[in-house]
Amino acid sequence: MKKLPIGRQEFKIIREKDYLYVDKTKYIYDMISNGDIYFLSRPRRFGKSLLLSTIENLYTKEKKLFEGLHIYDRWGWDKTNPVIKLDFSEGSYSSVNGLKNSLDSVILLIAEDHGIELITKTIPNKFGEFIRQRFFIDMNSI
Repeated sequence: MKKLPIGRQEFKIIREKDYLYVDKTKYIYDMISNGDIYFLSRPRRFGKSLLLSTIENLYTKEKKLFEGLHIYDRWGWDKTNPVIKLDFSEGSYSSVNGLKNSLDSVILLIAEDHGIELITKTIPNKFGEFIRQRFFIDMNSI
């Protein structure tokens, strides 16, 4: 019998460690293929992070993780897409300033992880600068 993935939110860990995984990739494929904009409003501990982790692994071409799942033969594994993951699981969100400070920190940490130094001051400009620099770096490495 497979182990239950209690407290696990990372698709990669669940698949690599052979935890029980209920295949919802049919719905993910339908959502990506047919949809446009989604607002994911679910209670805590209801699978939002696992869903987004699964989508992240699709776009970063982690093909081996999807063996045996509905999406395996349907996904375009030859094409990658950049993934920017904003993790709001930690931080202070009880005030507007707390949210702004946390978002600013998240963007700076992501940029640092990618070796990008941001110059602009406002959050929207920092995010835009990161995307432009990251896209430029990706295009030059091809």
